Amino acid sequence: MTPVLSASGFRAVLFDLDGTLIDSAPDLAAAADALRTARGLPSLPFDRYRAVAGAGARGLIGVALGVQSEDPEFPALREAFFRLYEDRMTRATRAFDGVAALLQELRRRDIPWGIVTNKIARFSQPLLERIPELTGASVLVSGDTTPYTKPHPEPLLEAARRLRLEPGACVYVGDDERDILAGRAAGMRTVAACYGYLGDGGDPAGWAADAVIDSPTQFLKILQLA
Repeated sequence: MTPVLSASGFRAVLFDLDGTLIDSAPDLAAAADALRTARGLPSLPFDRYRAVAGAGARGLIGVALGVQSEDPEFPALREAFFRLYEDRMTRATRAFDGVAALLQELRRRDIPWGIVTNKIARFSQPLLERIPELTGASVLVSGDTTPYTKPHPEPLLEAARRLRLEPGACVYVGDDERDILAGRAAGMRTVAACYGYLGDGGDPAGWAADAVIDSPTQFLKILQLA
């Protein structure tokens, strides 16, 4: 039976971005693969990249070139990857099915919603401007908004401050274990999105989230809004 979160016990909903609201894996993978083929290496299947899409440049460059973040050449490769991604980041990226209906219902009920992502503002802000479904976010906290990134709770606490709400009045939805860890540390209720990338954290049932969903619209049901 799907857990139910009391609709009377929250005042805002915060979401992760990649793997939760949008499927950005095709454009991320294409950028990483372009980095690979530019070195004369054969292209890799999309599924190899999708599995690490939520890990950003670190995971994607690791798959594409086998270069880890501690390697001396990583910073230059990361910037090359960023440029390739920047050139194409909305070619194939789309909101997941059901996201438009979910956000529309939150707007209809005057429930503020926002985004807390580890993606830096260089990319997160343009995505919000170019993807119609994401119009109307009350807050955006990017990976470089605070000195910390998830799983540290500070980005989520910053979002709550900007909404002028206590953290406990917010629900956080994400597709990676670090999202749930950050949400719990911030004192928010948490929801694991199993339709996303899931990261390296194994079974979401073991993340100790307050609820687990298999689609964006299922979130409405656990909040008793549908």
